[in-house]
Amino acid sequence: MNKYDTITAIQTQLGDQILAVLRKSDQRIYIDITPQSLEKATRLMLDEFGARLQIATGVDNGDGFEILYHWALDTEGYVISLRVMLDHDMPELNSIALMCPAAEWIEREIWELLGIHFLGHPDMRHLLLADDWPDGDYPMRKNRGTAS
Repeated sequence: MNKYDTITAIQTQLGDQILAVLRKSDQRIYIDITPQSLEKATRLMLDEFGARLQIATGVDNGDGFEILYHWALDTEGYVISLRVMLDHDMPELNSIALMCPAAEWIEREIWELLGIHFLGHPDMRHLLLADDWPDGDYPMRKNRGTAS
Protein backbone atom coordinates (compact mmCIF):
# COMPACT_ATOMS: atom_id res chain seq x y z
CA MET A 1 0.00 0.00 0.00
CA ASN A 2 1.47 3.39 -0.92
CA LYS A 3 1.31 6.44 1.34
CA TYR A 4 -1.67 7.93 -0.50
CA ASP A 5 -3.66 4.71 -0.08
CA THR A 6 -2.70 4.68 3.60
CA ILE A 7 -3.82 8.29 4.10
CA THR A 8 -7.10 7.57 2.31
CA ALA A 9 -7.67 4.50 4.49
CA ILE A 10 -6.96 6.51 7.65
CA GLN A 11 -9.33 9.26 6.50
CA THR A 12 -12.02 6.67 5.76
CA GLN A 13 -11.62 4.97 9.15
CA LEU A 14 -11.36 8.11 11.29
CA GLY A 15 -13.61 10.45 9.29
CA ASP A 16 -14.31 13.72 11.09
CA GLN A 17 -11.88 12.77 13.88
CA ILE A 18 -9.15 13.94 11.50
CA LEU A 19 -8.60 17.66 11.88
CA ALA A 20 -5.87 18.15 9.24
CA VAL A 21 -3.43 16.31 7.01
CA LEU A 22 -0.08 17.89 6.20
CA ARG A 23 2.48 16.37 3.87
CA LYS A 24 5.81 17.74 5.16
CA SER A 25 7.80 15.82 2.52
CA ASP A 26 7.58 12.59 0.54
CA GLN A 27 8.65 10.69 3.65
CA ARG A 28 6.79 12.66 6.41
CA ILE A 29 3.04 13.02 6.84
CA TYR A 30 1.37 14.69 9.83
CA ILE A 31 -2.23 13.86 10.66
CA ASP A 32 -3.94 15.95 13.32
CA ILE A 33 -6.53 13.90 15.18
CA THR A 34 -8.86 14.43 18.10
CA PRO A 35 -7.59 13.15 21.46
CA GLN A 36 -10.56 10.77 21.62
CA SER A 37 -9.47 9.03 18.42
CA LEU A 38 -5.91 8.18 19.49
CA GLU A 39 -6.67 4.61 20.53
CA LYS A 40 -8.57 3.85 17.33
CA ALA A 41 -5.82 5.45 15.23
CA THR A 42 -3.18 3.43 17.09
CA ARG A 43 -5.03 0.19 16.48
CA LEU A 44 -5.28 1.11 12.80
CA MET A 45 -1.54 1.84 12.56
CA LEU A 46 -0.64 -1.42 14.28
CA ASP A 47 -3.18 -3.87 12.87
CA GLU A 48 -4.03 -2.53 9.43
CA PHE A 49 -0.69 -1.06 8.34
CA GLY A 50 1.85 -2.96 10.45
CA ALA A 51 3.47 0.32 11.44
CA ARG A 52 6.16 0.54 14.09
CA LEU A 53 6.08 3.21 16.78
CA GLN A 54 9.41 5.04 16.44
CA ILE A 55 8.89 7.48 19.27
CA ALA A 56 6.37 9.89 20.73
CA THR A 57 7.23 13.51 21.41
CA GLY A 58 5.60 16.23 23.41
CA VAL A 59 6.00 19.98 23.58
CA ASP A 60 4.37 22.89 25.35
CA ASN A 61 3.80 25.31 22.47
CA GLY A 62 2.45 28.05 24.70
CA ASP A 63 -1.16 27.58 23.59
CA GLY A 64 -1.37 23.98 24.76
CA PHE A 65 0.45 20.70 24.48
CA GLU A 66 1.30 19.02 21.21
CA ILE A 67 1.78 15.23 21.47
CA LEU A 68 3.01 13.38 18.39
CA TYR A 69 3.17 9.64 17.89
CA HIS A 70 5.61 8.93 15.03
CA TRP A 71 4.77 5.72 13.16
CA ALA A 72 7.26 4.21 10.70
CA LEU A 73 6.02 2.25 7.75
CA ASP A 74 9.41 0.71 7.11
CA THR A 75 8.75 -1.31 3.97
CA GLU A 76 7.15 1.73 2.30
CA GLY A 77 9.81 4.18 3.51
CA TYR A 78 7.77 6.92 5.18
CA VAL A 79 6.58 8.10 8.60
CA ILE A 80 3.10 9.12 9.67
CA SER A 81 2.97 11.34 12.74
CA LEU A 82 -0.36 11.37 14.55
CA ARG A 83 -0.63 14.74 16.29
CA VAL A 84 -2.94 15.44 19.23
CA MET A 85 -3.40 18.87 20.79
CA LEU A 86 -4.29 19.17 24.48
CA ASP A 87 -5.37 22.21 26.47
CA HIS A 88 -3.25 23.44 29.34
CA ASP A 89 -6.36 23.18 31.50
CA MET A 90 -6.83 19.45 30.93
CA PRO A 91 -3.54 17.77 30.00
CA GLU A 92 -4.70 14.18 29.79
CA LEU A 93 -4.80 11.56 27.10
CA ASN A 94 -5.61 7.87 27.03
CA SER A 95 -2.46 5.79 27.12
CA ILE A 96 -1.67 3.49 24.21
CA ALA A 97 0.91 1.51 26.21
CA LEU A 98 -1.30 -1.56 26.74
CA MET A 99 -1.84 -2.01 23.00
CA CYS A 100 1.63 -0.78 22.04
CA PRO A 101 4.23 -1.58 24.73
CA ALA A 102 6.80 0.57 22.91
CA ALA A 103 4.86 3.62 24.17
CA GLU A 104 5.22 2.75 27.86
CA TRP A 105 8.51 4.49 28.64
CA ILE A 106 8.02 7.49 26.37
CA GLU A 107 4.60 8.22 27.88
CA ARG A 108 6.28 8.11 31.29
CA GLU A 109 8.90 10.60 30.11
CA ILE A 110 6.26 12.95 28.69
CA TRP A 111 4.33 12.72 31.97
CA GLU A 112 7.41 13.58 34.01
CA LEU A 113 8.63 16.43 31.83
CA LEU A 114 5.32 18.00 30.72
CA GLY A 115 2.76 16.72 33.20
CA ILE A 116 0.53 15.01 30.63
CA HIS A 117 -1.59 12.41 32.43
CA PHE A 118 -1.81 9.19 30.42
CA LEU A 119 -5.02 7.57 31.58
CA GLY A 120 -4.83 3.79 31.92
CA HIS A 121 -1.03 3.66 31.74
CA PRO A 122 0.13 0.39 33.35
CA ASP A 123 3.16 1.76 35.24
CA MET A 124 3.09 5.53 35.73
CA ARG A 125 6.12 6.13 37.94
CA HIS A 126 9.27 8.21 37.63
CA LEU A 127 11.70 7.20 34.93
CA LEU A 128 14.05 10.18 34.52
CA LEU A 129 13.49 12.39 37.54
CA ALA A 130 14.21 11.50 41.15
CA ASP A 131 11.39 9.83 43.06
CA ASP A 132 11.29 12.82 45.41
CA TRP A 133 10.93 15.33 42.54
CA PRO A 134 8.31 17.92 43.59
CA ASP A 135 4.77 17.14 42.43
CA GLY A 136 3.52 19.65 39.89
CA ASP A 137 7.00 20.77 38.77
CA TYR A 138 7.35 19.85 35.11
CA PRO A 139 10.73 20.89 33.66
CA MET A 140 9.61 21.17 30.02
CA ARG A 141 6.60 23.42 30.60
CA LYS A 142 6.78 27.02 29.47
CA ASN A 143 5.44 28.09 32.89
CA ARG A 144 7.57 25.64 34.83
CA GLY A 145 6.14 24.48 38.08
CA THR A 146 2.56 25.41 37.34
CA ALA A 147 0.52 22.26 37.21
CA SER A 148 -2.82 22.35 35.49
